[in-house]
Amino acid sequence: MGQLLNLNLEMIRHNPWLVIMGIFQLWMLIDAIRREEWYWAMFIFFFPGLGAFWYFWSIFRDGSSPTQGFELPGTARRQRIKELENQIHHLDKAHHHLALGDIYFQKGKLDKAEACYRASLERDPQDIDARAHMGQCLLRQKKPQEARVFLQQVCVENIKHDYGYTLMAYAETLMALGDTPNAIAAWKIVLENHSYARARVQVAELYLATGQKDLALGELRTTLTDDAHAPSFQRKRERVWISKAKQLLRQAKSA
Repeated sequence: MGQLLNLNLEMIRHNPWLVIMGIFQLWMLIDAIRREEWYWAMFIFFFPGLGAFWYFWSIFRDGSSPTQGFELPGTARRQRIKELENQIHHLDKAHHHLALGDIYFQKGKLDKAEACYRASLERDPQDIDARAHMGQCLLRQKKPQEARVFLQQVCVENIKHDYGYTLMAYAETLMALGDTPNAIAAWKIVLENHSYARARVQVAELYLATGQKDLALGELRTTLTDDAHAPSFQRKRERVWISKAKQLLRQAKSA
């Protein structure tokens, strides 16, 4: 036994990458289990190395952005950055700055996004999209007081702006400021028109915090039921909220 232990220690000493790979493998496996990604967990377990790296690039890395779960409507394309920079250089239009800001927001580069939104607003202070997206950007940078000014203005003008995404950001701003009653009221308006997991999970969280357990359970169960029948692209987009819904449901049942 002693010889075997010495042999293993000698292998580790000469191959430190084995230790690093082992730690990385365990890290990804634990993360997959925590997220209840059971198929991925099995893949990581039965295909060491390959499974862990594949999981990292496909699932884990996507959840590392500060804007994960808080995306703007539409998608950001990396190849558009250079094109927009050229248009800004030659034309310097407000909507070009706004479009570039949206890409940076989606990539989690919030300082660059804020600079673009400010540039857009300098050229067109009344642009409703620029004001809304600026508010969302400020909120993600932990500046809820500043964000509230922009988001409240937009919601007063058009409560359905950006398919309810602006109102969701406003509700999150109210949550960050500790204004629970108005935050719940805002979430209810969102859910009158949409079935976003982002909205249901966060209003459920407020219900639990205010002792309304039955309402919270109803929202969480609806979230998981909707997810089971959602298309794959939607399930991927809302993965972070489904994971949180499962966590809150376990907490609510054990309370």
